[in-house]
This record gives sequence, C-alpha cells and structure tokens, in this order.
Amino acid sequence: MLDFGFSEILLTSAIALVVLGPERLPKVARQVGNWMGRARVMARQLSEQLEREVSAEEFLKEQSTPKPPAANRIAPPPAPYAPPTEPYAPPTAPYAPPTEPYAPPTAPHAAPQTGVVAGDPRAAPHAEYEPPTTVTVPTATPSND
Repeated sequence: MLDFGFSEILLTSAIALVVLGPERLPKVARQVGNWMGRARVMARQLSEQLEREVSAEEFLKEQSTPKPPAANRIAPPPAPYAPPTEPYAPPTAPYAPPTEPYAPPTAPHAAPQTGVVAGDPRAAPHAEYEPPTTVTVPTATPSND
C-alpha cells in the first residue's frame, strides 16, 4: 500500500523536527499515534460488522429455501436377519497332539558351553569366578593408650 523506506522516514522526521521544534514534536507524534490506533480499531470493527451482516444474510437465505421432502423422512428400518444358506462345516483335519515333549525356547544369543573361552561375553555368568577357599577375618586389638 504505502511503501516508505528508511530514507523517506528520516527525511520526514527531520522536516517535522525543523517545523515543529523539539518541544512540540513528541506531543504531535503521540497524537498522530493515537489517531492511527483509533483508525485501525474502527477499520477492524467495520470489517467484523460486515462479516456478521454477510453471515446473517446467508443464514436467512439458507433458512428460507425449502428443503426437499426426502430430507424430512425417517430412514427405512434395516433388513431382517437372514440365516446363512450353508450349514456349519467342521474343520477338515482333526486336532493332533504333539509327539515330542515341550522344550522351552532358548535365547537366540546363548552359545553352547563347549569350547567357550574364558572372558568371552557369551560365557555363562560368573563362569570364571572361584570362591575363596579360606576366609580371613581381621580382628581389632585393644590398645592401652
């Protein structure tokens, strides 16, 4: 709409400073800012009022048009239940129990214990740990200090 660059604003400010003087310039700038704010508020109120008027007119137009009679009818009831035409057929193959006893699955990362090198992360936990054969308990000697 209005294309003001920095140079135009600077030139206008310099002219306003010369014409109005440093005492009256802040008061005039404040008044101009208030007028511009009021103009924005009035423009926004006008556009909102126009939008309300247009929507109210469209609503009245929509209400005044007759609706087709099919829209006012109740939907027909659903069709009655019809049983299936084919009788129930059992599965073709009978159930056969397993021939081997159940074995729980093994972890996919577990390695067989044969040939496992000490320090291998796949080894069983604590495989290289050996408990101590003797336990020494430190005893405190009383001192006569």
